[in-house]
Amino acid sequence: MNILEDKNQCYIKAALEACTSQEKEVLEKNIADIDWSILEHIHRKETVNERGVFAPLEAVELDEIKARGEEFKEIGLEAIRTGKVGAVLLAGGQGTRLGLDKPKGTLNIGINRELYLFEQLIYNLMDVTKEAGVSVPLYIMTSNINNQDTVTFFEEHNYFGYPKEDINFFVQEMVPACDYQGRVYMESKTKVAMSPNGNGGWFGSMVNAGLLADIKARGIEWINVFAVDNCLQRIADPVFVGATIAYGRESGAKVVRKAAPDEKVGVLCTEDGKPSIAEYYEMTEEMATARKENGDLLYGFGVILNYLFSEKKLEQIADAKMPVHVVEKKIPYMDLEGNFVKPEQPNGYKFETLVLDMVHMMEDCVPYEVDRAREFAPIKNLHGVDSLDSARELMKGCGIEL
Repeated sequence: MNILEDKNQCYIKAALEACTSQEKEVLEKNIADIDWSILEHIHRKETVNERGVFAPLEAVELDEIKARGEEFKEIGLEAIRTGKVGAVLLAGGQGTRLGLDKPKGTLNIGINRELYLFEQLIYNLMDVTKEAGVSVPLYIMTSNINNQDTVTFFEEHNYFGYPKEDINFFVQEMVPACDYQGRVYMESKTKVAMSPNGNGGWFGSMVNAGLLADIKARGIEWINVFAVDNCLQRIADPVFVGATIAYGRESGAKVVRKAAPDEKVGVLCTEDGKPSIAEYYEMTEEMATARKENGDLLYGFGVILNYLFSEKKLEQIADAKMPVHVVEKKIPYMDLEGNFVKPEQPNGYKFETLVLDMVHMMEDCVPYEVDRAREFAPIKNLHGVDSLDSARELMKGCGIEL
């Protein structure tokens, strides 16, 4: 579509009229570099959220992992030692909710010493690389907002002792944001308002950044993707990798046992026979409270955004179109008079792809239970639930010096 010919686009039109000839060139180049087909998803926004028939999915539980742990670990370590495992850290966000005007991973989570969130995640990965005796390639997804700060932070801290040649940074792709009528917002006179394309866009962003060649050259067959905010998670965990391989599946997902039927976590299950994630708000009360004969919840395992995917399958689904979710958000923009507006209420749409849809595009998935006290300490707020306070308590319980 040619956005410049769309008479509906009043914000772009107003910006073009206010531009000098030099600014106009900059804006037109900015416009030419954007894939505008994303706007077509506004008309499909209801259908993308339609769900199929959910059914429970049995997990590999802690008892089985304990019994078969050595077997799983050997399989996983062999895959790591032969260079078949890579890891992707999703770190495109800013720490705004934590009072930090910098990348979330630069948060100091220590108390009596400096210990950064990025640093702790690297140490978690190094637990594995020390045991395996080899380095695991780590790809870090940033955003156009925090890329330079993130790269500089790693350089200043000497990559926290991790081999520099095994860390690659790439920037998450951005897509335009618009109002409810599909009119694209402007961030400034020469810049369209853009937002990250969601956590499901990580592999496509890697491919577009030219990193598929690196993945191929290294012979990576499995990619462990994880989010920046969980400071306790195990990365490239050989037991998890080994269990997924041993079960002959093309994906695995770390899960925690739900604390209560109404806990606000997405639950791993099947949807129309394929692995999927039912968000807490999509579950009926009957689903949420149903129990097995032994008293455990039927839909009892919540995802923690730590997945293992077959690289070959990722390439296959990269060619397919992932569902695009049209999400209502607060979008700062430049109004028709050139004033910058920071709305207090949602005022338009952002377009996001989600990792949970990647799971559903897999043929199968191993839900792999982890002990939440040892592997689940998300930092979303400063205080309260899933906060810096709660994460510090859990870290202390795991013997981490703060």
